[in-house]
Amino acid sequence: MVLRTTAALAATLTLLTACAKAPETAAPADAAGDAAAHTDHADHAAAALPRTAAPAGAELYIISPKDGETVTSPVTVLFGLSGMGVAPAGIPFEGSGHHHLLIDTDLPDPTLPVPTDDKHVHFGKGQTQASVELTPGTHTLQLVLGDHLHIPFDPVVASSKITITVK
Repeated sequence: MVLRTTAALAATLTLLTACAKAPETAAPADAAGDAAAHTDHADHAAAALPRTAAPAGAELYIISPKDGETVTSPVTVLFGLSGMGVAPAGIPFEGSGHHHLLIDTDLPDPTLPVPTDDKHVHFGKGQTQASVELTPGTHTLQLVLGDHLHIPFDPVVASSKITITVK
């Protein structure tokens, strides 16, 4: 039991170290470098990590851009949250979490830490907006709030998915 707990703690600390390097603003390509390290450790640590309860009435939303809007790249995405607070990854603070921007993908498995790749961009420093490079065309954006270990809350706190067009 102690060995299993120690292994889970070591994997969690490695995971947090890898994810704490999130840039102030991020493009999907910037996040790809840490994807392998984050995903490998997430697979090992997830079995021992409980989900954090979300406060009743918590709401996550995208302030800007608006659904259906035509924009130019880089796209500034403003995150909105009510009923909860924002705290950096790795800091367990009741009723708070940090943002993950999902680009052209669906919500990830809520029982595992949010992956880090070009479709799942982490904002582990507690950022509430991002400048994201997107190719011309149609894209979907969605936010999901993760706890201090990047695991979606229970129930999941996520925004509606929006569709934008990049000129």
